[in-house]
Amino acid sequence: MRKRLIPALLAGLLLIFAAAALAPTSPASAAPAATIQDAAQALRDDPVYVDPGARDQLSAADEKALENKITDADKPVFVAVLPDTPAFPEEGLLQTLRSDTGITGVYAIRLGDGFDAGADPQVMPTRAVENLTAAVENPTTAGDADTQLNAFVDRAVEQARGSAPASWSGGGGAADGAGAPVGGLITLGALVAAGGAGAYAISRRNRRRREEEERAALDKLRVVVDEDITAYGETLERLDFHPAEKGADDAMRADYERALDSYESAKSKMDRARHPSDVRGVTRALEDGRYSLAVLEARRTGGEIPARRPPCFFDPRHGPSVADVLWTPSGGASREVPVCGADEARLTRGEDPMSRTVDVGDGNRRPYWEAGPAYGPWAGGYFGGGLLPGLLVGTMLGSMLATPAYASEYGGGDFGGGAGGDWGGGDFSGSDFDSSGFGGGGFGDGGGFGGGGFDGGGF
Repeated sequence: MRKRLIPALLAGLLLIFAAAALAPTSPASAAPAATIQDAAQALRDDPVYVDPGARDQLSAADEKALENKITDADKPVFVAVLPDTPAFPEEGLLQTLRSDTGITGVYAIRLGDGFDAGADPQVMPTRAVENLTAAVENPTTAGDADTQLNAFVDRAVEQARGSAPASWSGGGGAADGAGAPVGGLITLGALVAAGGAGAYAISRRNRRRREEEERAALDKLRVVVDEDITAYGETLERLDFHPAEKGADDAMRADYERALDSYESAKSKMDRARHPSDVRGVTRALEDGRYSLAVLEARRTGGEIPARRPPCFFDPRHGPSVADVLWTPSGGASREVPVCGADEARLTRGEDPMSRTVDVGDGNRRPYWEAGPAYGPWAGGYFGGGLLPGLLVGTMLGSMLATPAYASEYGGGDFGGGAGGDWGGGDFSGSDFDSSGFGGGGFGDGGGFGGGGFDGGGF
């Protein structure tokens, strides 16, 4: 009896040892306490990081699916799921994660039951992140991490500019392959290699498509911007001012110099433009120049220096506006728009304003607010991100600019885009980044922000 028991016990022990060797190691029990630096290091290799202490928030399968969604879209979107512990202090958490990861992009953190997000302004504008964060903090999505994070990622990959960083390996959750046998690792490696090749091909195809769309949009914009630059140059030529003329003082000469500099700046920026969003800098320079000319005219005639106002809504080539008047577009609601003196007089007489028209592709020219989304960056440079949405609400251009597809293709979900450095989405910038996009308002409890919302300059 005893002789028969010993082999049975040995066989049982061998089975237990074999099962232990083949079973994945539990990261929650084996791994030491993680830090924000660990999260940042992991995000350099994959778009989603789930801390071992927060594994109950997002399963390995859900993590993998979220990673695949981001890598398939080829967008620089980073997600960290962290436990609400002293190891991850709420204050400055977003900025620290962005700084330590060192890659431009959109960053989302699920901290316990709270949520916060930030982005480099050139990847996703501040207002776009504000709106997106608010949208996923509603009671329907905030209670479940998987639902909330997928809702965020679905919109973020549509709106984010740039491409996924080259350092990403193409996926792999925290628990993938941990403690797996050699045969499993070989199989996993083959699958990853095949998946990586497919993802690379998709990424190249998507990038080529985006580049072609951007080139077409920029070509359409170039016609309109060149008309604006030419018109401004003709205004300078007609200007009857010479720096050495009698009565000219240093202030007048400075105004004249700024007007000339704006002309050169606009031409230079347009020559260097490679994306539709680059056009904003061109029209912004032209707007600066026209204001300088208005100031110069006031000094020469002894008039009052004009206040800095936006250009005429109907045609920015008319120069700075002098008043706000009520205007109702066809089929839209009434709103106040800034107008020049000539258009104010026309509207008072019941006449149509002298509107800026553009080619809409069918041989006809229509007012720019009834044209396609390609003209968004052109208008954004003249009117800025804060003013333009109210002016265009209810118009064809305004409706198009409000869609996530616009932000992805033309840059700037806030109708004008953010500032930010020269780094593009997915580029490695280290700690050299515009931290204004990572101010945040705190994570609060129960998925909400503790009554504060976002502070100015953050999200």
